Amino acid sequence: MSFEGRVRDRNQGRKVRMLQYEAYKEMAEQEGERIMAEACAKFPILAALCVHRVGRLLPGEIAVWSGVVAEHRAAAFDACRYIIDEVKARLPIWKKEHYGHASAEWIGAPAKKLRKLARTARNRKIRSGSDSARVQVSRT
Repeated sequence: MSFEGRVRDRNQGRKVRMLQYEAYKEMAEQEGERIMAEACAKFPILAALCVHRVGRLLPGEIAVWSGVVAEHRAAAFDACRYIIDEVKARLPIWKKEHYGHASAEWIGAPAKKLRKLARTARNRKIRSGSDSARVQVSRT
């Protein structure tokens, strides 16, 4: 069973032209491993993988993908939902929406805190400079 989270072209009535994800990669991977271990302990699954992209993404592109293998579909669906919900809630990945009228806004956390964390990440060179870089969290 798999889930694809794609960039939407609208959010709260505004046209979205692009998303920009930034991450504290090392911390995201460590927390991702904890999430995957929790899912494996909580649900009767055989394997699971989750990948979250960072960088600039256009509407329609996949931002996050999660897949789970289990003997029974109920366990796969439940584990996949758990993984994606926890990844969205716990990973240090920040999203900036760029709108059609050239404005942009950080989503999902206080802007002041985000700017400070993003600046720290850039200073430590842990933000990916490539649009195709990914923060991968997996457990098999």
